[in-house]
Amino acid sequence: MQKIKFTLFSLRDFLVAFGPVLALFCGLVYLGYRLADPAPSKLVDMTSGVPGSTYERFARAYSSELAKSGVTLRNANSEGSQQNFERIRDPDSVYEVGFVRSGSTDPEQAAEQGLISLGALFYEPIWIFYRSKSDWRSLTQLKGKRINLGARGSGIQRIFTELLQLNHLQDSDVSIQRLPDQQALDSFLRGETDVLVFCTGSDSEIVQQLLQNRDVRLFDFEQAEAYTRRLAYLSAVTLPRGIIDIGADLPARDYHLLATTVTLVAHESLHPALVSLMLQAARTIHSKADWFSKRNEFPSERFTEIPVSEHAVKFYEHGIPVLQRYLPFWVANFIERMWFVLVAAGAMILPLSKIIPPVYVWRIRSRIYRWYGQLREIELSLEQEGQDWQQGMQRLDLLENSVNQIVVPLAYAEELYGLRSHIQLVRSRLQAAAQGDQQAAPVAGTV
Repeated sequence: MQKIKFTLFSLRDFLVAFGPVLALFCGLVYLGYRLADPAPSKLVDMTSGVPGSTYERFARAYSSELAKSGVTLRNANSEGSQQNFERIRDPDSVYEVGFVRSGSTDPEQAAEQGLISLGALFYEPIWIFYRSKSDWRSLTQLKGKRINLGARGSGIQRIFTELLQLNHLQDSDVSIQRLPDQQALDSFLRGETDVLVFCTGSDSEIVQQLLQNRDVRLFDFEQAEAYTRRLAYLSAVTLPRGIIDIGADLPARDYHLLATTVTLVAHESLHPALVSLMLQAARTIHSKADWFSKRNEFPSERFTEIPVSEHAVKFYEHGIPVLQRYLPFWVANFIERMWFVLVAAGAMILPLSKIIPPVYVWRIRSRIYRWYGQLREIELSLEQEGQDWQQGMQRLDLLENSVNQIVVPLAYAEELYGLRSHIQLVRSRLQAAAQGDQQAAPVAGTV
């Protein structure tokens, strides 16, 4: 019985015809993959701050956000902004990203050493707490005081020195202490320290404690705008009346403060895909309103001394990359890295793909047409004298049996049945020729 597939298409033949082109395409894609930018690492090392600090809390939040995309953020505690800066710029360091306060670094030095900014994240006001029966109106009143600036590496030393210089004071005019925050608070409460200087967020427990202590005064930078004109990395912010406790009217008036901005600083070797992922996390974490910033004010490409990464600029201008809005991070990243390879390979393969349909048709029809050669030989044997018709019939039977084993799609059934009809035509001619010879043989014997 004739084998004919009850389909119009042969997948096997198509794959055989398409195979070489597919193999070439895959080879080009693989070559492009090896030559293209490497995939981003699944591990990022961040340097944050002292245990329990705002920096460490935010580092944990970043870790949670990046984990959603399959990236592990490994946090290392530090003494603060200055140490973070030193770690990131160290070429032998594993740290790729960290929190750095504006004003605590040298922008030119940072750029020379391959550091980039991913944007400003939040304000960090400069809090100056002191004990006095009356409000201080100028930083000149700090002369001769015992002032604690926090642990070394916090990054406040350089800022405080510049504030003193604007008030015609030097570091030698005050007694500087470098105690950790909690030790400094204890020393202050014992009367062994006159002034506490912090540069931290409003969520700091120590700051909250001091703001509610009615025996402690907060310095009001009445000349805040003037300071920001002289020190561009500073911003003037306001601690609103009643923000701590509206019912208790605490504080009882507005306070003018100077604030630095904390920047997410990275080494330029950080993969562009991770830059985008870090900024997505930053937008989730820092876009909320707080005591000093409005909703969606941060993260921002403004307020940063270190040049902003070009990849970060694209993020601020266009938002999350289109593919990452609809696809998992790793899938979107692969397509973004490989699209030019896929386009180039496609441009090369497109002309070759035009030969696939003819090759497919040739493979199907070759199963049928190759038997016509043998059929033609059997037919030509009719013209030979002394032909053994019985042998010819046997050859024809073998040919027909082989043809009956051919498998073709329905679309080519007509050609297969045409071959069968031609076999029957040759069989009829063989039979007619054989009968003619048999009839002619007795007549020749009678003569």
